[in-house]
Amino acid sequence: MICELVKLEEVYRTKDGAVLQCNNKNCFWLEFAGNHTAFRVQDFLQFKKTVDQIDLEDMLIDSSRASDYTLLMPFRTQRCFLLDVTQLLALKEILQGAMFMLELNSLLKACLTDKPMVSHN
Repeated sequence: MICELVKLEEVYRTKDGAVLQCNNKNCFWLEFAGNHTAFRVQDFLQFKKTVDQIDLEDMLIDSSRASDYTLLMPFRTQRCFLLDVTQLLALKEILQGAMFMLELNSLLKACLTDKPMVSHN
């Protein structure tokens, strides 16, 4: 269930899912695999770090059945993700895109709030 009575702002979207931001509750929502998962900001960043550390090449090279899937259980959520390589690639794309958009937004805000230096020549 998504934050009630709140207008969520879309941070990044692909055909496989999206990351939404809720400024009222200071959280992110991950829309992925037909579900919505809420994350505190720190937990979202940690989840992205965990996903980034998964070695896709190892999953593809390893011929054991155990390497066909990755199980992710994000901290402070009631959700777990059992992902194959294709789903993991889609999740990585969503998370990387969201982080890029958040960093870009911060950079733009910083540029727009800085006053240009005045030359005294």
